[in-house]
Amino acid sequence: MTARTDAGPELHARLTAWLVSHARAFLFSLGKLYRAPLASLMTMAVIGIALALPAGLFVLLKNLEQVSGGWSDEARISVFLKRDTDAQVWQKLRQRIAQRPEVARVELITPDQALAEFRAHSGFGSALDALGENPLPAVLVVHPRADIEDPVAIGVLRDELARLPGVDDALLDMQWIQRLHALLATARRTVWVVAGMLGIAVVLVVGNTIRLDIQNRRQEIEVAKLIGATDAFIRRPFLYGGIWYGLFGGLLAVLMVQAALGLLAGPVARLASLYGSSFTLQGLSGGEALAMIGLGTALGWLGSWVAVGRHIREIEPS
Repeated sequence: MTARTDAGPELHARLTAWLVSHARAFLFSLGKLYRAPLASLMTMAVIGIALALPAGLFVLLKNLEQVSGGWSDEARISVFLKRDTDAQVWQKLRQRIAQRPEVARVELITPDQALAEFRAHSGFGSALDALGENPLPAVLVVHPRADIEDPVAIGVLRDELARLPGVDDALLDMQWIQRLHALLATARRTVWVVAGMLGIAVVLVVGNTIRLDIQNRRQEIEVAKLIGATDAFIRRPFLYGGIWYGLFGGLLAVLMVQAALGLLAGPVARLASLYGSSFTLQGLSGGEALAMIGLGTALGWLGSWVAVGRHIREIEPS
């Protein structure tokens, strides 16, 4: 009964001592950075730049995907009707094509609609007025079903639509979409490769910084081992130091990316306005910024853990 009664207070005392030890190491490592601000800031800046480069590429890719987000990745067949056909023929052809099992929907663009769109986006409105008549034909935009991805099958559909009475030509507009998505996929893979390489660089930078710190405090470590300090107790402040480096490096990376976007926002907005678009640059979201800071913290801890685990064991009191 006595052993059971004493187990609770003993466990509480051990837990309290463990928490106090971690709190001391936590504050001691932060104070050490404060006492050497220039050296600490330089290390954090290197980490911040290493993290900001892939983060900037990620934001750039995200904005490119936002620009292309309004472009459908499905194939579209533009069916140009003969100019001598009337509205009744357009509607009959639209209904006939829409009834095909491989077609999802059909959109009709009348000559007046096509002319208005061309006038709004081409900048040749005065030249069109000089023509006296609308030179543009009616167009049926055919959307095949989403489950039809075979280019051969879609090409056969295009050929069949081109042979319908009243149709002048049919164009398949799919290759440039496929190329765009292939480029975006390559860019995504490139971002991951660059992020992996620079992540390794962050680990090496933090590891080398902690290694130098261990060498500078070699005598302190030897004395601590002489009086019975464990390796876990000795490496604790160094691990927290790596965490601080990674944390502040991640914060600097987020600030760098947001500052760069702030410098680019004005020119990009002016460029978008010239194309009649309201596009604005999107920066890191709150979750992405926290993920960046968390990644920097994790890499800082990993770099310090690698350095500490090796060099602390090599130091023994003589």
